[in-house]
Amino acid sequence: MNKTISASDLNIVLKDGEERALFKWFVASFLMGKRIQADIAAQAYRVIIEQHECDTPLKLSHCSHRELVAMLGEAHYVRYDETTADRLSALCKKLNDEYSGKIGNIRRASEDRAEFEKRLAEFEGVGPKTVEIFMRDAGKVLY
Repeated sequence: MNKTISASDLNIVLKDGEERALFKWFVASFLMGKRIQADIAAQAYRVIIEQHECDTPLKLSHCSHRELVAMLGEAHYVRYDETTADRLSALCKKLNDEYSGKIGNIRRASEDRAEFEKRLAEFEGVGPKTVEIFMRDAGKVLY
């Protein structure tokens, strides 16, 4: 059974308007939303966000595909490393291009929670599980 990892388990303090924390939790949720052990996903989060300090959509979007694959490999997140690297890049590009790099702008563009969740699911590689994980903690702050 996969254990549940919360934002606070990763030392992410979610507050309304705290974009960096919301982005960090979105990346963690994205990594945990795949069919991979929660501990490995959490380690991948730590490698990317903490060790390599790619804690904003802009910083993460500046990583090459090879750099992202290497970071995922460092965390033993190897089963989906190539596609995950591509999708992380696409996620940052969409967030930067369509929402000025802010989760809060997705919230502001959405009429309600259902539309917000629908917009999250429009990011490549973000499925119902990722949305569920993200909203479990971020929903309390955003809605």
